[in-house]
Amino acid sequence: MAERHIFVLQLFKTLHRTRQQVFKNDTRALEAARIKINEEFKSNKNEASPKKIEELIKIGSDVELLLRTSVIQGIHTDHNTLKLVPRKDLLIENVPYCDAPTQKH
Repeated sequence: MAERHIFVLQLFKTLHRTRQQVFKNDTRALEAARIKINEEFKSNKNEASPKKIEELIKIGSDVELLLRTSVIQGIHTDHNTLKLVPRKDLLIENVPYCDAPTQKH
């Protein structure tokens, strides 16, 4: 049981670290994500079912992976233009069937 609590706390911290990286310099998105993460954990803090807890951990882990690997920031440069700002960890060679992607320089 204590192991599960430690894993939940680690997931909570990881989600917040990922939020800070993904939404860097976007105060509105940072705050919205902070509130959402805290609300989700708070609303489930009294969950006692091991099966439900495992399900919630899986959802949280999936969300963290999705944020880390799929979200790219965009900056409005004027009313019709959006500049995409991908993080360096997203810039990998995307070669089909490549078992070990390489970093772009």
